[in-house]
Amino acid sequence: QVQLVESGGGSVQAGGSLRLSCAASGYTYNSYCMAWFRQAPGKEREGVAALYPGTGSTYYADSVKGRFTISQDNTRNTVYLLMNSLKPEDTAMYYCAAAASYCAGVPTRFRFNYWGQGTQVTVSQ
Repeated sequence: QVQLVESGGGSVQAGGSLRLSCAASGYTYNSYCMAWFRQAPGKEREGVAALYPGTGSTYYADSVKGRFTISQDNTRNTVYLLMNSLKPEDTAMYYCAAAASYCAGVPTRFRFNYWGQGTQVTVSQ
């Protein structure tokens, strides 16, 4: 049974940083694409970043490129999202997701079968 458990959300002022964690279990970690999505109130869920553990390949949405970094600790089956230079428009619920396939660029919602419960990130001016 695939389980994804996020942690690390919170409130921060603009320009600050947060690191999100996603602990994965119940499947062969290296063969699934891991991704972070976010959803702000009234908006569609959008892909932020993806990582393929088997190769370490990473992909980012243009809106976060240069500010966010997705990484992994494969000894812990854990994926991280380090978010620097946060802006108020980054405020959203952030979700970890897994897909039983390779990554195909910036993540799109329909490719991902497994989701965490979400963690809230709030950035104030």
